[in-house]
Amino acid sequence: MKYDVCIVGSGAGAGPVAYELSKAGYKVVVLEKGPWFKTEDLAKDELVATRRDVYTPRAIDECSVLERGSAEKGWKAKSTRITGVSFWNGNMVGGSSNLMSAYFHRMKPKDFKLKSNYASIEGGNVVDWPITYDDLEPYYTKVEDIIGVSGKVVDHRFLEPRSTPDFPFPPLQENIVASWIDSAAEKLNVEVFPTPRGILSRPKEGRNSCFYSNYCGSYGCNSNAKGSSRVALLNQALETGNCTIIPNSKVFRLEEENNTVKRVHFYNLENKKETVEARITVVAAQAIESARLLLMSKSENFPNGLGNNNGQVGRNLVFSAGGTGSGLIDYDSLSKEEAKAFKQTGLWVNRATQHWYEIEDEKFENKVKGGTVDFVFEHANGITKAFNQKYDENRNLVFGRELKEKLLTHFTKRRKINFEIFIDWTPNDNCFVTLDEKEKDKWGDPVARVRLGYNKYDLKVGEYIAEKTKEILTEMGAYAVSSSVSGTPPSNLQAGGCRFGNDPKTSVLDKNCKAHEVENLYVTDGSFMPTGGSTTFTFTIYANSFRVADKIKEHLDDKTSMG
Repeated sequence: MKYDVCIVGSGAGAGPVAYELSKAGYKVVVLEKGPWFKTEDLAKDELVATRRDVYTPRAIDECSVLERGSAEKGWKAKSTRITGVSFWNGNMVGGSSNLMSAYFHRMKPKDFKLKSNYASIEGGNVVDWPITYDDLEPYYTKVEDIIGVSGKVVDHRFLEPRSTPDFPFPPLQENIVASWIDSAAEKLNVEVFPTPRGILSRPKEGRNSCFYSNYCGSYGCNSNAKGSSRVALLNQALETGNCTIIPNSKVFRLEEENNTVKRVHFYNLENKKETVEARITVVAAQAIESARLLLMSKSENFPNGLGNNNGQVGRNLVFSAGGTGSGLIDYDSLSKEEAKAFKQTGLWVNRATQHWYEIEDEKFENKVKGGTVDFVFEHANGITKAFNQKYDENRNLVFGRELKEKLLTHFTKRRKINFEIFIDWTPNDNCFVTLDEKEKDKWGDPVARVRLGYNKYDLKVGEYIAEKTKEILTEMGAYAVSSSVSGTPPSNLQAGGCRFGNDPKTSVLDKNCKAHEVENLYVTDGSFMPTGGSTTFTFTIYANSFRVADKIKEHLDDKTSMG
């Protein structure tokens, strides 16, 4: 099988490349390890979405080995085959973009120059990006138009520069609680604004607008409103006739000759080996798996893994640091009209604040980078809601009548408001990917061994923002207001491992995400990110992938003209 471009993976880093290259007339093949679920397959099934390995591999077939601990106390490694704790995300056509909550905040100009703009962090490997916000801004705009971003631009002191005055789609419909957040924030002199979402508020090109089903994050979208790679990009790429998607295809080796990827080897649905040849190979399997694939692709020129003669592949893995918080509001504390509006399901809280995106406070020695807060309702999944009622206020298990009364109260007499904090995860020497020496997947390949070390500095920033945000919930009249900030990384927000940069000694990729040492290899998922910003990663991954797609077109055009 011969193509112009072979893409490993099909999520946010892959979709823009497939979309742009196939529309430009190039022959593209997408190899996706997971199955090809269609929209009609994505039912709002609580067991499927949260308690079963339907969207992710079974640990018995494909595990990970996770190292937790600290440099001071040592590290303990456990296989997820034993613990049963999955560290996977959306293995399917479209990847985890099918399951995202779709917070689409842009990074700010200062996010691209953290090392230059802020004081150094002890134990941190913070570097500036080799590109600027201005390089990415046109592509943020492109994502807003093609993926379909709903929102409203509200001026605030950390609003990033924009080439367009507003988002192409108006905000999603809001629950009355949004107005309560507005009022509370105003009293506290905190700036809030509608959360931009990669979800359609109006129909677009055969896609429906949001159905307001009350089930979004962690669930596939059955209205096609959510801007997943599958719906917004791959479906359009297929219509060109130039794109081929092969699901259930597990890539296990990139074969290199003369510093060029010559062949891509994969197992098909029947576990038989097949091979693809392409002029350009693009890896976009999500950060951990992309690093794992390069590390497995050893050759005479690259005995430590493809593109890894400097030992940087898998290093400086980053997640999204931050934390969560919540508060409760009883229906009985509201007027009849307010209670009715508050109970209405499906409508969005749709509020965010970046008031603490940069922090100047005596609690910190210097001006520091802060983050973003998004307000959401407690997830509608009944299993999760019930599961969280099993403890009393002292964290003792409750049973029988006491448990029944707690469930009745929580499901019928009140509603929970959550907030999620997103700050930079400080890259460090104890957060990285290697290959495990013992554990193998069902194909006999070494699984990823992931050390999950974090910098305690991140906790201090997260706790500061959590305390400030709790004041908003309290001002709203919420009770039992609490927060949780820890160094436990969320598996669905991962980046780094194949940093881009100008120095081949300290980075894996150049500024256009081409491997320094490999002529025709690009990496376009979140692996390229030296730092993650104080937002979720998907919007930036989409934007950068569109940018790199333009560079790949130039690469192919140059080779064609030379030929």
